[in-house]
Amino acid sequence: MAQPPTRSLMRILFNSFINSFKPRQLKGNLMGEDYLGNKFYEIPANPSLGQRRSQRWFEPTEKEAYNQEVTAEWEAWLRGRRKEPPTAEELTRNLAIMKMKERNAAELEAKYSKPTDAAELQKTTTGMGSFPQYEEYEIMPGKKKHEK
Repeated sequence: MAQPPTRSLMRILFNSFINSFKPRQLKGNLMGEDYLGNKFYEIPANPSLGQRRSQRWFEPTEKEAYNQEVTAEWEAWLRGRRKEPPTAEELTRNLAIMKMKERNAAELEAKYSKPTDAAELQKTTTGMGSFPQYEEYEIMPGKKKHEK
């Protein structure tokens, strides 16, 4: 009957020491670029060196800007929520959908927004706030509108 393999501490240390001399990939593979100009890189996972997950990052167009935008597709890839990077066709299709939604929202805003007249606004609001006051409601309980 064969014995199951045992884990020897010395063997693990020796293998880790030998693996530390093997060359590592320090420069990532360019995976793609988005329409904002950001470049995305990846170093694939290497289980023999103890890397279970791949390393992913991006280089922004402006190096010193700390509030860079990243498209949703590339952010999902960076965070590991998707395995494959997005394609150029997918990015252009989603950009067209986003632009169409912006146009539709602007059209609806123009259609349903009514111009505010300063005199009408002054008539409906009093005091510091902009809370409207109506004739059928009391300001103070038990007192009429003109009694304060």
